Amino acid sequence: MSSVFSPRYTITERLLTNIKQINILVENLNHRNFPKVVQFEFEKTAREVSSFASTSIEGNPLPLTEVKKILKSTPHHLRDSEREVINYNQVLADLNDKIKKEGVSLSIPLILTIQKGVTSGLLPKQESGHFRKSPVVVNDPRTGKIVFIPPDETDIKALMGDLLNYISKKRKATDHLILAGIFHKQMVLIHPFSDGNGRTARLATKVLLAEMGLNTFNLFSFENYYNRNVSRYFQMVGEQGDYYELERKVNFTPWLEYFTEGIIDELLRVQKILLPAAAAQNQLTSYQQKILDFVKVHGSIRDRDYAKLVKRAKPTRALDFRKLVKLGILTRKRKGPATYYIQKER
Repeated sequence: MSSVFSPRYTITERLLTNIKQINILVENLNHRNFPKVVQFEFEKTAREVSSFASTSIEGNPLPLTEVKKILKSTPHHLRDSEREVINYNQVLADLNDKIKKEGVSLSIPLILTIQKGVTSGLLPKQESGHFRKSPVVVNDPRTGKIVFIPPDETDIKALMGDLLNYISKKRKATDHLILAGIFHKQMVLIHPFSDGNGRTARLATKVLLAEMGLNTFNLFSFENYYNRNVSRYFQMVGEQGDYYELERKVNFTPWLEYFTEGIIDELLRVQKILLPAAAAQNQLTSYQQKILDFVKVHGSIRDRDYAKLVKRAKPTRALDFRKLVKLGILTRKRKGPATYYIQKER
């Protein structure tokens, strides 16, 4: 195995501009005081989108509509495709909670825990939560031909330790966006697991992004950007050839530019939806807020439910529902006595 990890990259004008724009967007979002109901809904939506996109990248056939149904009501007999989605969503939810409550730092044990979570029930126990113990190759999914040979299994622990040591040593001197991007690509190249490498790398990268101070980390999904053009993602994050012949030649610059562009794209998408939603939320009366609090707990609300919460005439209650629909916060379902309202999907 070669010496200490020292990635090659250049801080181009394009990369520097991307980093500056991300910092401005992050500062904007971090300084906004979003109502709790807005944050709750967007966090739930971000997990759904991330769970769909990250598993879809790896070939999971389930569409987003089906993913949302599965996460809302877990089927009794899970197919592997369904378990993949549920696993990813659960790991992401657990990471979100830990980041909010106590903070999380990237480490080998955390990476192993993430991989164990995303592969739970999908791999033999000796392969879930453990580095691989046998050689693997990466094939081109279109042709089936071998395009990349990862490092030997005997070098995995040392290579991953070396990568994390590099991240730790460079934290104060290097922008966290660059470190997160370098970590993501290098972990994909090391390919430390028999399965779950991509999903684990993307979740671990999210931890690094959260550590950089992105308080709205749980409201966006960079996996969504990658999934819109999977071929380009694989082209940018991967390499072709033998790891040992490439390790000193890999140029991380194109990937870092692409990586930061993906974060900008997702932050802009979230900002476009989140700011109007927060503004609309701030227009609400205490009565209308009661409706949303009820929906948050129960998933839907009918007029008779609302009538038990407030002392308001039926026409006034109807106006409250109408305003929430007009603001794009609720969606009306069915007609007449069967009418009920649910949170509008983002």
